[in-house]
Amino acid sequence: MSSAMESDYEVVHSKAKVFYETYARKEELQHQTHYCPGCGHGIVHKMLAKAIDELGIQNQTVLISPVGCSVFAYNYFDVGNIQAAHGRAPAVATAAKRSHPHSIVISYQGDGDLSAIGAAEILHAANRGENITVLFVNNAIYSMTGGQAAPTTLLGQKSTTTPFGRNAANEGYPLRMSELLATLDAPVYIERVGLGDNKQIAQAGRAVKRAVENQVRGLGFSMIEVLSPCPTIWKMSAVEAQHWVRDVMEKTYPLGVVCDRTKDREPRVATNHAPSLEEIPAILGIEHEDLPHIPITSNEASHVDLHVRVAGFGGQGVLLLGEVLAEAGLDAGLEVSWLPSYGPEMRSGTSNCHVRVSNEPIDSPLVTVPNFLIAMNEPSLRKFDLSVQTGGWVIYNGDVFPDDCEREDVNVLALNFTQAANELGDPRAANMVMLGALLEISGALPQPSIDEALHRLVKSERWYQLDERALARGRELYRETHKHPIDQDLFPGTPKEVAV
Repeated sequence: MSSAMESDYEVVHSKAKVFYETYARKEELQHQTHYCPGCGHGIVHKMLAKAIDELGIQNQTVLISPVGCSVFAYNYFDVGNIQAAHGRAPAVATAAKRSHPHSIVISYQGDGDLSAIGAAEILHAANRGENITVLFVNNAIYSMTGGQAAPTTLLGQKSTTTPFGRNAANEGYPLRMSELLATLDAPVYIERVGLGDNKQIAQAGRAVKRAVENQVRGLGFSMIEVLSPCPTIWKMSAVEAQHWVRDVMEKTYPLGVVCDRTKDREPRVATNHAPSLEEIPAILGIEHEDLPHIPITSNEASHVDLHVRVAGFGGQGVLLLGEVLAEAGLDAGLEVSWLPSYGPEMRSGTSNCHVRVSNEPIDSPLVTVPNFLIAMNEPSLRKFDLSVQTGGWVIYNGDVFPDDCEREDVNVLALNFTQAANELGDPRAANMVMLGALLEISGALPQPSIDEALHRLVKSERWYQLDERALARGRELYRETHKHPIDQDLFPGTPKEVAV
């Protein structure tokens, strides 16, 4: 069309501004979405985009997309995007809304995500009346994973897990989430719409906008259930699938407003924002001058980068060891992280923790390649020994280091730390003896920060005194048994050689 002819026309409909100019999901076709031809997601995306544009809330909007066909929404919407674990979008949306009360939070979920794995999440978010908007795209099946039956699958509908059709006696009845949530007192607006024909689509667009607008007005929880075609998994043409929504799905899931309390509902008062770090001491009743902070000496501060893995059985003090190390690092003004990991058993089960201490920002709390492994028993040694980086240290609680675990590229300190602790008064202090050895080897933290952390974490004065002796004994044991050049590349700032 020539420029002259273009000037004769007025643009009345165009791509929503909230969409990206191009879509990065498909490198070769950046004007297309990844959705299958005839899929309803593209239509619902347009409805949501139009509502965001018309309400002028692009810069406030946060879109939560969990697992399923909607997972790649962040490729299309130029808003704040958060991807959530399967079924957990309402919980993430709650956190986003409460921490940023003036944002507009949309939870975009499929039927497998919302009505199966996330059934409890949506139930409680609705019952709390969270001021969020939920778009529930119901195509009566698990689409992305290949067509398994969902709670919303119709009676008689075939799927890969109901090859003879859904049977109420085996799989129960289709779950009507809108009606279920409408029985709660808190939701303000719930409507079921369809994409079965143009008239239904027009009504769906109005409902989506109204649900978002309710949130803008602060009225509370709104949800729009959209009956949506899935031609690929239903094995239909796009037109057949659209007609199936109108002629079949609607019989089980009647369209219309299921719950509307907007006229009676007053705007919710936004919850207080989370306190800043500076406010927390006052909330806890701690005077600022009482806060522990033991600056590390210039030599110690030169470079600290501990990647520590502590492993043993539950009850050996694995987690406490890591906590003391991390808290001491915090007191010394360093960046720290502590990540516990343990099995379902509280006692005698496997237990380990990841500890990072550094004077640089920590990118991840995971320690997959430690420069220190504290193995409090042989199974832990065998599990993590090979992960220790070259030049690192293995501190092992055992009389003899197993021959088949020996490596030439790591340093080893193998002693019966339990016996050493027993000689001090209690074998359960073995964890602190081993921590003392690590502190002596690394030279990473000043003793006052260790003392402060220990005093804070160990409430019993008897145990505090015992643990102090245990830490000192661990330092002694290392000095008594090792005269080893320290790898300055791995642990710069530590003495090059430790005196016997």
